[in-house]
Amino acid sequence: MSLTLYYHPLASYCWKVLIPLYEAETSFTPRQVDLGDPEDRELMLRLSPVGKMPVLQDDARQQTIMESSIIIEWLDLHHPGAHPMLPTDPDAALTARLWDRFFDLNVQGQMQPIVNARLTGLNTEAETRIGENARAALDKAYAAADRHLLDQEWAGGTAFGLADCAAAPALFYAGVLHPFGPDHPNLSAYFERLIARQSVARVIGEAKPCFDLFPFRERIPERFL
Repeated sequence: MSLTLYYHPLASYCWKVLIPLYEAETSFTPRQVDLGDPEDRELMLRLSPVGKMPVLQDDARQQTIMESSIIIEWLDLHHPGAHPMLPTDPDAALTARLWDRFFDLNVQGQMQPIVNARLTGLNTEAETRIGENARAALDKAYAAADRHLLDQEWAGGTAFGLADCAAAPALFYAGVLHPFGPDHPNLSAYFERLIARQSVARVIGEAKPCFDLFPFRERIPERFL
């Protein structure tokens, strides 16, 4: 099989790449990586300059591709499914890329410091301060996304695509730590559409055995366990 994905089933950015692979029913070899294992850490440093997941190896094209958004665009170009993840119209593609970056930077990027503070064992005062700042930033992101989703089904345009692949893991984990709830009805309805998507539901289901590794596992809603 020409495609190998180096990933972990709990990692947000790995979810982001798995979703389009499942959407397109693309054949690939999944290679789960444990960064706590010295051999796997060494492997990832050979594949990626910073040793981060996900990484896609395309043996047929003798290419190693990093960064989740770039991997998705690579799949669209060289291993397309029935429906592209990025619109063919240049202006529409820019909108999709904008909301891809929005969810990566303003939702995932603001959620992650809360998790990191818990994982690194910071003292209670420091963890509280980081959490307050992150939740304030998430509130702004939720409000912006809620306005954007007022009159459209998917984040990046008329069809499910790149931006939604970014939104699904970002909103899943951010919603666990700082729920968006009834104050953001458009965002909440959008999240329900995301998790009802077969590809997204599959990724969440595959992550379940690893949820015990998530430092806020007790906050994950029962319907996902």
